[in-house]
Amino acid sequence: MNKDATTVERGSFTDAQLDFNRPANEQIASWLKSAILSMELVPGQMISEAEIGQIFGASRTPVREAFAQLREERLIVTWPSRGTFVSRLSVAQIKGAQFLRESLEAAVVERLCAKGLPAQAEAALKDNLARQRRAVHKGDTVGFRDLDDGFHAILAQATQFDRIGAVLTREKAVLDRLRVLALDSTAHRGRLLEDHRQIAQAILARDATSAVAHSRQHLRRVLNTLSDLVAANHSYFDFDDATKTSQDHA
Repeated sequence: MNKDATTVERGSFTDAQLDFNRPANEQIASWLKSAILSMELVPGQMISEAEIGQIFGASRTPVREAFAQLREERLIVTWPSRGTFVSRLSVAQIKGAQFLRESLEAAVVERLCAKGLPAQAEAALKDNLARQRRAVHKGDTVGFRDLDDGFHAILAQATQFDRIGAVLTREKAVLDRLRVLALDSTAHRGRLLEDHRQIAQAILARDATSAVAHSRQHLRRVLNTLSDLVAANHSYFDFDDATKTSQDHA
């Protein structure tokens, strides 16, 4: 994956039709966020309010409000006299999000080992793993990514702590674009599937030591590929961060 697009392609939003019963700014922000996190709009790509307004058939106000939301979420950045661009990947933010996610998910699996996995969650987990295997076999990258998210969501929901899922989703969003780059590898998808199988097996056996160890190993895989991903997609990363990462892993 190495696009050099500088403007938005209409093909990214061929199915985008505004529902006039819902706030237009929220819909536009949601579509753009999805396109950014899935790497349809790549880091460093230029986007303009006028262009997005034309694509969605929307007036300036909802588009401006959508852009303001995306700036607040640090998904886009506006430079005076230059324009608005999709934010590049920040290695510092990636490392911070991974640290928080790893710590929280380790606590999640430890709790599930102590309390036991509810029958409904166990059934959902087994179904999810079966679908993951099919996605890996078919080479379905997008489907596997969704099932990967679903696997972790099942575990978070099983803790019965409502805020856990929301916090994990927020931190995962920082990592999503890096995950898209890493999941281009069939071998990487296979390793993640095996990690998921081992985590689930340890939870069902109520083996907290094994569950935590496998969870930490699993969540560190993306960071273990970071140097290679920076080297292969240098333009997608902040220059200073990319330099530091190369030095950190030298």
